Amino acid sequence: MMAAIGGNRRTERIVFETDRHVISGEITLPQEGYQSRFSDSINRGDIAFMPIVNVEIAPLEGGETEKHDFIVLAKSYVRLAYPIDRGA
Repeated sequence: MMAAIGGNRRTERIVFETDRHVISGEITLPQEGYQSRFSDSINRGDIAFMPIVNVEIAPLEGGETEKHDFIVLAKSYVRLAYPIDRGA
């Protein structure tokens, strides 16, 4: 689900999987129109890093989950990414 930020931005909760971690957090997207879909954001060739807030990082092989207010994730490490439907 999405939360509005101001009048023209919103956040969407996303899960990213790398070779070693599952990372969940919120990304900021335009409210509507150009680049407003998560798939538009992840597929942009001119952006190499994704800023993420309210982050949880869990090792794939088990272990303690870390929480961070903010990280920047290199898209080259992402193997799988999908939005979380918070309404479920």
